[in-house]
Amino acid sequence: MKKINRALISVSDKTGLADFAKELVSFGVDIISTGGTANLLRNSGVNIRDVSDLTGFPEMLGGRVKTLHPNIHGGILAIRDNPDHKEQTDQNSIQMIDLVVCNLYPFEDTVAQPDVSLRQAIEKIDIGGPTMIRAAAKNYRDVTVLTSIDQYSDFLSELAENSGAVSETTRFELAKSAFMHTASYDQSISSYFSGLDEVDEEFPSRLELSYEKVQHLRYGENPHQPAAFYREIKKNEPCAAWANQLSGQPISYNNLLDLEAAIEIVKDFPEPACTLIKHNNPCGLATNDNLGQAFLNALDCDRTSAFGSIVGFNRPVDLLTANTLRAEAKSGIKIEAIIAPSYTPKALKALARVKSRRILEIGALSANTKIMQLRHMVGGLLVQDRDAKQITVEDLQFVTQRKPSEPEIQSLLFAWKACKHVKSNAILLAKGTQSIGIGAGQMSRVDSTLIAIRKAGERISGSVLASDAYFPFSDGVEAAGQAGVIAIIQPGGSVNDESVIKMADHYKIAMAFTGFRHFKH
Repeated sequence: MKKINRALISVSDKTGLADFAKELVSFGVDIISTGGTANLLRNSGVNIRDVSDLTGFPEMLGGRVKTLHPNIHGGILAIRDNPDHKEQTDQNSIQMIDLVVCNLYPFEDTVAQPDVSLRQAIEKIDIGGPTMIRAAAKNYRDVTVLTSIDQYSDFLSELAENSGAVSETTRFELAKSAFMHTASYDQSISSYFSGLDEVDEEFPSRLELSYEKVQHLRYGENPHQPAAFYREIKKNEPCAAWANQLSGQPISYNNLLDLEAAIEIVKDFPEPACTLIKHNNPCGLATNDNLGQAFLNALDCDRTSAFGSIVGFNRPVDLLTANTLRAEAKSGIKIEAIIAPSYTPKALKALARVKSRRILEIGALSANTKIMQLRHMVGGLLVQDRDAKQITVEDLQFVTQRKPSEPEIQSLLFAWKACKHVKSNAILLAKGTQSIGIGAGQMSRVDSTLIAIRKAGERISGSVLASDAYFPFSDGVEAAGQAGVIAIIQPGGSVNDESVIKMADHYKIAMAFTGFRHFKH
């Protein structure tokens, strides 16, 4: 155990600081402080000393130099049971510092502001703070370091339990947190500066990532795989990773994957939309002016596969929608989780009656198209831009003898947008803005087509078809024509486009080319 006799406090985030400092004083701790922190503590009635009292130098260069002095760092870094260290500090009248309380200038918040200048960013690069934190963490056997306001309460509790002393176990854990704090801080600065130079390079030559652990998961994809959930340090947009769970059992690894798929699909649609997800694929998707009807239409695509699904909405869920969902659940449709921007109080109360059902909200939807998508592979990382490309009717090339009608065009555009979220090879059948059959993840496009046709059943007559990539042969179009499909949207670009178009003409199918594909692996 090490007793805390003297503390150096210099923080950017001053939340709860005055009360914390008063508690330290009650344990007989001598407090040294700097700049704005010192002013706040004095104004709050806390008796402190200025750092300049120890260094013999005033703060200078606009506050850039405050704590960079042997009288400060000698007091932090001195090993208490090292005779040489004790002799040197005694000779130079260096006072020991047992506690460093420091959090850093808000660099990330500064550079996240629109139109921030390089000069403004530079002034938020902390120099003395990281130096003190690293010094204290390095000498954790004798010194305690606090880098977050979230640590204050537990720290004070330990002081109370141990007559003002702290255990080495606690000091070591706090040192680990301190090094993570400075590493993340330095990484954010490095990333910012690297980004300034990338005029001709879309991706950085060195990719630095930082994530924090949110929770330990019961297991991963399977019970024999240990797992945990990490997320980015800062929230960049409303998303599943930053969702607020309102009710239900703990989230699982597979839940998180499906929740992300659900909310990212419905983000693509400006109209009220609903999707049901199984194994990262939609088993139904629909838009409708009535959100509850959108759910019913999505559910009708494949009721069998919808059992145990994740439901995603792009609008706040009201009581009418909640009751529609509950009625279907009572009829035998099991819903594992629901994710939406928000819920009315009555809707939440109704949905939360099923105690195991996970209910999550993410706030008003928005999408940051500049965010990179990352995918891990053994020994490496694949990075790409988001697939945010959209089309309108003006982008379509109509290549068959029969041109689609206006309602068919709108259904084709819906199907194309929806198909983007189905694992390749992907085929999606739709009527209006409702999916009626989906074929996902097959090794041949014709197999995906046959699966979608089988899923649609008798509903297929008069439907439209979207294919995420071109038809390499005419067999898929032939199968669609025989089943009753009346219009197809696909990228085009196959060496066999001519025979594919000829097959479409044979069945009087209207076909549109988009000119680009939507692979999703």
